[in-house]
This record gives sequence, structure tokens and C-alpha cells, in this order.
Amino acid sequence: MNTLLSIKTRNNVLRTMASLLDREKEAIISINKKDLEAYKGDDISMFDRLKVDEAKVHEMIAACLHLATQEDPVGLERFSFRHDNGMQVYNKTASFGTILIIYESRPDVTVEAAGIAFKSGNKILLKGGKESLQSNLKIVDLWHQALNQHNASNNWIAYLQFDRTETQAFLERPSQKVDLIIPRGGERLIAFVKKHATCPVIISGRGNNFVFVHKEADTAIAIEIILNGKSKISACNAVDKVLIDKNLPNKTAFINRLLSKLKEFKIDVLGDTIISKFDKVEEISSNDVWYKEFLDYKIVIGEIPSNKDAIAMINNYSGGHSSAIITKNTAEAKLFMANVDTAAVYHNASTRFTDGGQLGLGGELAISTDKLHQRGPIGLQHLVTNKWYVHGNGQIR
Repeated sequence: MNTLLSIKTRNNVLRTMASLLDREKEAIISINKKDLEAYKGDDISMFDRLKVDEAKVHEMIAACLHLATQEDPVGLERFSFRHDNGMQVYNKTASFGTILIIYESRPDVTVEAAGIAFKSGNKILLKGGKESLQSNLKIVDLWHQALNQHNASNNWIAYLQFDRTETQAFLERPSQKVDLIIPRGGERLIAFVKKHATCPVIISGRGNNFVFVHKEADTAIAIEIILNGKSKISACNAVDKVLIDKNLPNKTAFINRLLSKLKEFKIDVLGDTIISKFDKVEEISSNDVWYKEFLDYKIVIGEIPSNKDAIAMINNYSGGHSSAIITKNTAEAKLFMANVDTAAVYHNASTRFTDGGQLGLGGELAISTDKLHQRGPIGLQHLVTNKWYVHGNGQIR
């Protein structure tokens, strides 16, 4: 059993990890290049997530340093009660225990997600994809060096070098206690984990995010937000679908400007029966396309009768991640934001802000599309459970 490390030790490990990342920056980038060269897949979003450059290492360093400055999320009092019989009752935050993070491609998860889980007092099991193996092993070695420098066991952060069959077996019959699993990756990975896991799973769900251009939209803002939503196709907060109010003034001119801009950025445009009448817009083959997260240079545009129809369509087809309304009408924005069933809703702002750092959390373990126990970006303060502390002097019931 690992006794909870003191907050001083956890913070010192994080600061040392930041120093080691800085010292080993060139080695990490060099090793990552080998992973990039070995990657033979055709998934451009996975390749994009696999890459570690100097900027990415600096982000890892910043994440560790920021975590070291944050308040200990363990042991915070949430509720207190004095019983009539004299017992004193407290409810306080507590670490989960052991967290398994299963992820594809992204070596930065080996630092940032592991760091959040470690700071919140948990033992970490990491299972990365084969495409990022060498990068991940290098980073885990640095974690072990940081732990050893502060007399902490390497067992706090362990890497599972399993193939798919071994991973399935571990999920179904864990060789050690696992309290929580967090999958980070595509829909197939998430479905695989959900199918075989025997403990709670936080679903870091698909994106498939929508932007609704309301009839009272500032169309210049709408174009900027849609383009920004396609600026990083590998991100789960990217925009895949655009709905345009059929009563938008100068609608045809707006659509032509939008199509022109999207084509400048080499975005393939698909449309419903109305939008596909525009030049070089392919009509969608079926409505099933509205369900799909692309992670590609592709977008679907459709026309919609009203705000309420947009809400209904988003709630039917989106991944429950993020959605945005572009409008000057505050009442219509409030209606949209109150009724769209996504983890984050935006009024005149880009869905690309659905990110722990951008929303003030300082980092994120994942972006959950579940409603329990935390929805949206999961930060340090969310990666805890709770425990009841009851103090008495012989009370019985």
C-alpha cells in the first residue's frame, strides 16, 4: 500500500520533473522524431498529436510548475455537521487511489494528465499507444528520476507496456486494484475501454462540435469563429458542423464568403440539400454524417429554420462536447445556452476554448462528456472523491 505522499513531496516532485524536462528537452524531441518516423498510419490527427517540439516541451514544463503552485485538492472540507448526540461529522475530499490513463499518440499526456492525477494524491498507471512508445518511456523515466530524488517510490507512476490483448485482459481482470479509468483517444478506444472495464470510467468523449449562425449574427464574427474552429483539426474542441439560420439577412452572400474562406484553408465542405447547391459543395450521403467527428480538414454546413430547431439538431447529433451560437440577441443566446445539452456552450466565442487552461483550471486531465462526476474539462480540483469523517466518544444507534 502506498501511503499518501505529503503535499510538500508532491510539489517537490513536480518542480523537479519540470527541471528534468528542461534539461532533457533535446533528448525528448530527438526520441520523439523516431516515433514520428516509425509511424506508418494515415490518420493525420494522430500524427499531429504525436509530435513533440520545443513549444510542446515548454507546455509540459509550465504544466508541472503550475501544478506545484496549486492548493492541495485532498482533505478540503466540503461539509460539516454537529449531530444531536455530540458526534462531529465532516465530509472532505479524498484521492481516488489508483487511476489508469489509457491514451493514444499524445506524449504530453504522460506529463500533464499524469501530473494532475499525481498532485491529487493518486497512484498512476499509464498505458500509451505503440506509436508514442519511445517518447512515453523517456518521459516516464524522468518521472522516476524526480520521484527518486525525493525518496518516493517509482510505483507512484508506472507504465504498462501491454499490447491490445494484454490490455483487454488487464481491464477485465486487473492484476492490481484500479479505482478509475480515463481513456484519452478516439471513439474506438473509448468503446473498447467501456466494453471491457470492470471499474468506473470517465468518458473523454468525441467532439463533433456545432456552431449555429443565428439570424441576428454578426457575420464577420461568425466567419472568424468557424475558421478558428477548424484551426487545429486534431483537437476535440474543433468545429465539424455549422448550422445557418434560413432567415439570416444577406444569407447567400454570407455563405459564399464563408465557403471562399474555408477553401482558402483547404477545408472540404459538405452540405445538406440546400447548401450543396452552392459551387463545389458536395451533398452529404446521409444524415448519419451529422453524427461523425471528422478530425480532418472537413466540415458540414446546413440550413436550419430557427434557434429551437438548431437546439434540437445539436442535441440529437453532437458528441455532447461544445457548441456555440453567434448572435447579437442576448435572449436568443440565453435560450440556446440553457437548452443545448453539451458540456460547454458559447455565445459569440470559439469552441476552441474548451480546454482546462483556457477556462481557468490551469490544465486538464481530460474533457468529459459524461455528467458524472464532472462534466467538461477535468482539472486538479475535480480529480477527487470524498470521504466522511465522524468523530465520537462512544455513541451508538
